[in-house]
Amino acid sequence: MENKTEFGIIEPKFPVRNLLVVPHRNEKLQVSYSAFGPDFFIKNIREMQKSYSHLTIGEKISFKEPTTSESISATAYDFGNLAKPEIFDSSWLQLGYIIKTSEGVFANPPKDSQGKTIMDEEILKNYLNKSKKINGIWLYNGKDARDFGFASYETFKQGVQECDSFAKSGLARLLEHTKEKTAGNLREIAPPKFYKRGVNVRGFDSVKEPILRVAGLVSIRGFDDYRLNVDGDIWDEDEDGFAFGVLK
Repeated sequence: MENKTEFGIIEPKFPVRNLLVVPHRNEKLQVSYSAFGPDFFIKNIREMQKSYSHLTIGEKISFKEPTTSESISATAYDFGNLAKPEIFDSSWLQLGYIIKTSEGVFANPPKDSQGKTIMDEEILKNYLNKSKKINGIWLYNGKDARDFGFASYETFKQGVQECDSFAKSGLARLLEHTKEKTAGNLREIAPPKFYKRGVNVRGFDSVKEPILRVAGLVSIRGFDDYRLNVDGDIWDEDEDGFAFGVLK
């Protein structure tokens, strides 16, 4: 007698997630498609870490929290046809964690053995001793601190500015974690053909004590006159937005 359990529809054990493959520092970066959200950043991260299926590369996959640089690479790819209409015209893109201090901004701060973000400014500055100062900003990259870096407030300005001015700023190059003098991917995201009124940098103010925030981009139609807004004051449990998960 035939075993009927061998026949019929076979469904994936886990929810199906597609992948978007984009160029990233002369390599291939695979991220979730579509992005996770809209939800708080900390909730989007939890969703990334769950189990999913992909019908081509294997039965089970999962994702990890992106660095700001990885988020920017995922966003810049075919921006006008993908991320802009799917995310930017209706919501926020959550780039990744930053720490604001009295002197400047740390991007992609490392985590301790318990997975908690390191907030101790002395420890963060010790990482700078292992970093390189390139074109005015500090850049470090290792397994213990992916895309970590620091830019002082003197290397960038807040307020409305032209695309090229922003792309050459220390903040843009820090978020993109680039050694170049211009943040090329952010320049692809923010040109006048998309944002005639330029870029508005806000929320990157000096603070007395280090505070953890999420850096974000937004250009909701009818919001702030079609400018690209670069925000440094998003709480990870406050504002809904989207985030790209990086394939583990």
